[in-house]
Amino acid sequence: MKTKKHLGHKTPNTIVKKKREPIKEARRYVDNAREILQERGKLDDEGFQYEDEKYVRAAGNYLWLGVLMALDGVFHVREDRRTRVNIEAYQEAVSKRDMKLLSWLNLGYEIIHLYMTYDGISHKGLCDMGFDYANRIIDRCETMMPAA
Repeated sequence: MKTKKHLGHKTPNTIVKKKREPIKEARRYVDNAREILQERGKLDDEGFQYEDEKYVRAAGNYLWLGVLMALDGVFHVREDRRTRVNIEAYQEAVSKRDMKLLSWLNLGYEIIHLYMTYDGISHKGLCDMGFDYANRIIDRCETMMPAA
């Protein structure tokens, strides 16, 4: 009977996942969102609206994921990235510590997650506000991070 030759593949037990810093990772997602709109999101002749909502949706998705990473780094609402958590869980956790952050989270949820990602509203001013709120939320979370 022949034995199988080891092909050198790593088994799941030997793969070590590198844990990333949540704020750094969140900023990387914001940079990716900005890159999507700068490189692919063409503005109309007046410069007020993106021509293709597909890129607004993609950028909004990256922005929202960045916000959630920053929030999870501080509030640990979602321990496992594979689980889904609704916005109410984040709102409840944030409301116990920071009401200004809660206000930004609520506005960010509407602008980034609902208007940009789901509705694909491609108004440049709205998208700029989405980036502004994402950065505010991430900056605030960075100040709340426990010392390493």
